[in-house]
Amino acid sequence: QVRLVESGGGLVQAGGSLRLSCVVSGGTFSRYSLGWFRQAPGKEREFVAFINRSGDTTYYADSVKGRFTISRDNAKNTVYLQMNSLKPEDAAVYYCAVRTGGRWPPSSAIDYNYWGQGTQATVSS
Repeated sequence: QVRLVESGGGLVQAGGSLRLSCVVSGGTFSRYSLGWFRQAPGKEREFVAFINRSGDTTYYADSVKGRFTISRDNAKNTVYLQMNSLKPEDAAVYYCAVRTGGRWPPSSAIDYNYWGQGTQATVSS
């Protein structure tokens, strides 16, 4: 059984940074492509970032491009999301997920079958 546990959320002022982590257990981490999504109150869950198995291909939502960086450490079974220059509109619960199929671009939530419980990021103005 695949299990994902996110951490690293918190309260930060606008312009600040947070680094989210997601530890994946079960299965073979190096075989997984992974993504980060977020959901703000009253809004639908939206795609944030994707990284492939080897880490040499990434993809970002336009709203975070140039500010967020996704990376992975296969030795630690962990995927990261470095969030810089945070804006109040970035406030949300952030979820990591394992992608199990689908077409390019990898931004559809239906292509991700394993999800973590989420970590809250709050950005004050």
